[in-house]
Amino acid sequence: MTSGSQSQSARPDFKNLGRAIAYLGRYRGVAIAAYAALLLSIGAQLLVPQLVQNILDAVTRGMMAQQLAQAPAAAQAAALHQAGMSAAELQSILANPLTPLYWAIALILTMAVVRGLFAFAQAYLSEKAGQNIAFDFRNELFAKIQRLSFSYHDRNRTGQLMIRATDDVEKVRLFIGQGLLMAVQAIVLLTGALIMLLLTNFQLTLVVLPILPIALVMFMLFGAITQPLFSKVQQKLSTLNTILQENLAGIKVVKAFATETQEQKRFTAAADDLMRQQIHVSRIFSFLFPVIFLIANLGQAAVLYFGGAQIIAGTLTIGEWQKFSLYLVFVFFPLGQLGFIISQMSQAAASANRIFEILDAPNEVTDKPGAIPLPPIRGEVVFDHVSFRYFGSSELVLDDVSFRAEPGQTVAILGATGSGKSSIINLIPRFYDVTSGRVLIDGYDVRDVTIESLRRQIGIVLQETNLFTGTIRDNIAFGRPDAGDEEVIAAAKAAAAHEFIMSFPEGYNTPVGERGTTLSGGQKQRIAIARALLLNPRILILDDSTSAVDVQTELQIQQALDRLMKGRTSFVIAQRISTVLNADKILVLEKGRIVAEGTHAELIENSPAYAEIYRSQLVEDPTVEPADKELELIL
Repeated sequence: MTSGSQSQSARPDFKNLGRAIAYLGRYRGVAIAAYAALLLSIGAQLLVPQLVQNILDAVTRGMMAQQLAQAPAAAQAAALHQAGMSAAELQSILANPLTPLYWAIALILTMAVVRGLFAFAQAYLSEKAGQNIAFDFRNELFAKIQRLSFSYHDRNRTGQLMIRATDDVEKVRLFIGQGLLMAVQAIVLLTGALIMLLLTNFQLTLVVLPILPIALVMFMLFGAITQPLFSKVQQKLSTLNTILQENLAGIKVVKAFATETQEQKRFTAAADDLMRQQIHVSRIFSFLFPVIFLIANLGQAAVLYFGGAQIIAGTLTIGEWQKFSLYLVFVFFPLGQLGFIISQMSQAAASANRIFEILDAPNEVTDKPGAIPLPPIRGEVVFDHVSFRYFGSSELVLDDVSFRAEPGQTVAILGATGSGKSSIINLIPRFYDVTSGRVLIDGYDVRDVTIESLRRQIGIVLQETNLFTGTIRDNIAFGRPDAGDEEVIAAAKAAAAHEFIMSFPEGYNTPVGERGTTLSGGQKQRIAIARALLLNPRILILDDSTSAVDVQTELQIQQALDRLMKGRTSFVIAQRISTVLNADKILVLEKGRIVAEGTHAELIENSPAYAEIYRSQLVEDPTVEPADKELELIL
């Protein structure tokens, strides 16, 4: 991301984590059921110490009753009075000494079953809510990335965007599905246990209370420290993922230049950087956990001392002491969970910031309010004093460019590298917005019509052909998924692709590998031409370069391109002589300005710039005498 977003993520910020948690509102029923099950499970858990006290008190009273029954009759009345027990109670205990024990054990087992059932329910429901939220985040991220303008993608790497839709979403899901529930459980259990401690023994509880503010301060301190550290971990993970993605995408180039060792060193350096950052975070948490347990043990030691003194003084029974000890465990247990909760929350906060950086990113190219669908067009294109600069640049790429292309005309665009050829063809389908001036199609400013209706009437065939995983038919029908088989085959025949497609055992159902790796360069280009033909656009943008193919394939591609341009307003980044000879208009660009405009005959006499390009940059068209008859059959 940009340096600004990185500096922003360097500061502790949990606001976007709150926005992520708010997604639970979309699944209110599931979330309410999960947290209701959690509360009931905690309620059952808080009842257990009271039942343990009942067991111990029953055992103690039973032992006392046995001793009183053996006492001399003269001393028994005084002993009963001192023990706070009547003669009837003594006889009842002696008659059924194990009954209270049975009831207490039965209730403990019942509470264990109830707690187990509700714990299962809350774990399942919270996980379901977390998975649904992750599903929403991934879909929203993908949809937003699809809508973001080219200028955004120019500034951000593919690997970084991928890691946000995968690893960052997973971090947020883990916290909402587990960490948030654990945090609520810790708060409720801690609060409930403190209430029970106060009701059991107020004085002893006062010994425990000073521990809690210390733990809270540590919670906030470590959260503030670790959240920026986890942001750096995610940034370094994005860098590693970008290197991996670029290496896999360019594996042929890596092998062709024998740079495997160099690439391995680059990947190892990024992996080492990530590892050192993760070890740094682990070092922080390796300090946190012992400190938390130290605080808890200090509190336990203080309670042992003061509680033991009360037992000796006779103001605290063994059962009350055991109940107090269990509730004390319920206080210290959430404190022990603080480290894990802090870790998950800090990671989720860092990831939520990165997710919402994309979701909140402004889109430079959008439908303006009140934009209308572009009606079927004739193909007139006008550039009216157009100037353009890329995002964040102060230098104009196009400077006061004006020209008119009539419907059905072929416009050849010539110029050196960096002269602005690509910028012109990018402005027609509104991949970018002009800095000043207007681009008009049939009199409509492209900014006044909806983007979808504009781009559906423009076909693009460039040298770098992108095919998608699927079948050949899927790729030809990419712009029109509802096209029938006859239309797909007709487009393939017009693009001179039908014959090689039918040479495959599965024909049009032949799977296409990732980025079309199972097809040759010429085959991919012809499929791209068929894809454009099926769309039947009135405006066509293409690059007539056919590098890296044999002569016969080049001739087939060029004739297919000629057929594609027929009757359409075509803008061609010209690479071959026949394109400029047949063009209705030639634009010669130099440093973002049109320095010459006209036909070949006009420019070859009047424009030295055109004459230089014509002699030095354009290539002759291929001629393949032996293939003429076969070519006629193909076309």
